[in-house]
Amino acid sequence: MKFVDEATVRVYGGNGGHGVVSFRREKYIPFGGPDGGDGGKGGDVYLVADNAINTLVDFRVGQAHRAQHGENGRRRNQTGACGDDLSVSVPVGTIVHDMDTGELIGDITVSDQRLLVARGGGNGVGNTRFKSSTNRAPRQATRGTPGEFRYLKLELNLLADVGLVGLPNAGKSTLLRSLSAAKPKVADYPFTTLHPVLGVVAVSRHRSFVMADIPGLIDGAAEGAGLGTRFLRHIQRTGLLLHLVDISAENPAEDVRTIVAELRKFNPALAERQRWLVLNKTDAMSHEDVEQRCSELIGTLGWEGKAYRISALSGGGTHVLANAVMGRLQELETAAGEVEAPDA
Repeated sequence: MKFVDEATVRVYGGNGGHGVVSFRREKYIPFGGPDGGDGGKGGDVYLVADNAINTLVDFRVGQAHRAQHGENGRRRNQTGACGDDLSVSVPVGTIVHDMDTGELIGDITVSDQRLLVARGGGNGVGNTRFKSSTNRAPRQATRGTPGEFRYLKLELNLLADVGLVGLPNAGKSTLLRSLSAAKPKVADYPFTTLHPVLGVVAVSRHRSFVMADIPGLIDGAAEGAGLGTRFLRHIQRTGLLLHLVDISAENPAEDVRTIVAELRKFNPALAERQRWLVLNKTDAMSHEDVEQRCSELIGTLGWEGKAYRISALSGGGTHVLANAVMGRLQELETAAGEVEAPDA
């Protein structure tokens, strides 16, 4: 399935039904009086989070989504039926903006979450409502109001626990293939990953996390070079960044600085997000050379955070990394629970 992370859509709430003017016309009832019923309310439009969807491709055809109109009232004080609400399925992680006003309407982050995006029109009332002691034969009724129209912009921010960043061919896709069932494209040329890929990393039977492989960045990405920073939004929700570095590259320290600079240009807060160095392709050189290059890199960067040596291709060190990530995510989850817990 083609990955699409931005789309626009038009949504229309249903129109409200009109009230009617009617009078009883029954045998032996000479003074029947008004009996016009009210119209029904128009249906609302909701966006509903669906875990089975991971792309906005269904919205690229430009179709409009319309809720059902309310029915008009009828004689004998019969109220018209209300229009059915319309539920439109979207991926979890969808952010919704109003294209005309720029307003943030909502952020859909939980499965089955419902977001009201267009209200149905109000119903009109029949002439029975206007009956009074001084107006026994009212001939007025009101019309239903039109449903709300909105032109929406949908943006998908993937919900992943861990985001992979690094230069093209740093080994991000290979690591994801090694640790999960995801099958991103792997080849010996840059930009084999053209869209984000999610994979579930199972550390044990009941312990797993979601990892996102983000297309590689290059120097100047913030200005549109390469694939630009279009996909960096997908790591804004992650709890941890894994910064993959090709330890066999000519200047790995400069490679690290390039990525940090592009993260900072995109969002300064993202550059301050917790980030671990993952020194990849240790299988490409001897153990002594690996230790020397890793030590030199850490010293040159003045790196004080965590650093792991792995070979994504052979799997060496990857399970140690996965267990460490799982432990850190559990720590973050516990800390978040303590913050949200009410004071005693």
